[in-house]
Amino acid sequence: MYKNKKVIVVLPAYNAALTLEQTYAEIPFDLVDEIILCDDASKDNTSQLAKTIGIQHVIVHEENKGYGGNQKSLYNKALALGGDIVIMLHPDYQYTPKLIPAMVNIIGDDLYPVVLGSRILGVGALNGGMPLYKYIANRFLTLFQNLLIGYKLSEYHTGYRAFSKEVLERINYNINNDDFVFDNEMLSQIIFAGFHIGEVTCPTKYFEEASSINFRRSSKYGLGVLRVSIVHFLQRIGLANSKLYRKKNA
Repeated sequence: MYKNKKVIVVLPAYNAALTLEQTYAEIPFDLVDEIILCDDASKDNTSQLAKTIGIQHVIVHEENKGYGGNQKSLYNKALALGGDIVIMLHPDYQYTPKLIPAMVNIIGDDLYPVVLGSRILGVGALNGGMPLYKYIANRFLTLFQNLLIGYKLSEYHTGYRAFSKEVLERINYNINNDDFVFDNEMLSQIIFAGFHIGEVTCPTKYFEEASSINFRRSSKYGLGVLRVSIVHFLQRIGLANSKLYRKKNA
């Protein structure tokens, strides 16, 4: 725990058996109280391995629900377990667990209720192996979003995120898309609700075993991001009434 706040790490997993142990080994267990892994109908032995190495809570989707659907199961479980600080960490070792203490400190000391691990802060994204087309798309989409959403982040597309309980209880993430654009919708909801977001520099690591979506799915994600940004802008100026921005109990 951190200052009497329960810390939970959630792992959205799909075919993560090759990298799960390496990721798990670097989690700071002196700080983290519980781990939840959700296996989104993997074709390998991800869920069995998770239980073998000692992960306390393993959720198994019998049918693939998508990256967003995976996160919904994880956040719902984390709240049910009484998590005060919830960190989403990909089990493919693309993001280092060594940043967990920094993210927990920022939320636990009430500096920010949300923290992102940014691959763009600093100069290491391309050196870390990020494909050039993804880097260019990241910069373009982030500029577009900052302008329309009225916020300023170095990137909206990192998968390394930490949230306070209050954020997860406030925004209605369960109505979001089940695909990759879930992440972007969630950030849009958080910003619209008035929560502030902190960022920490995160090393970029692309390698063969790390998960990465292909060009076709990246293009679909990019179009989804543009849609979310435009809807957010219209909501800001009172020309839209999207269900994305309604409170959970509304």
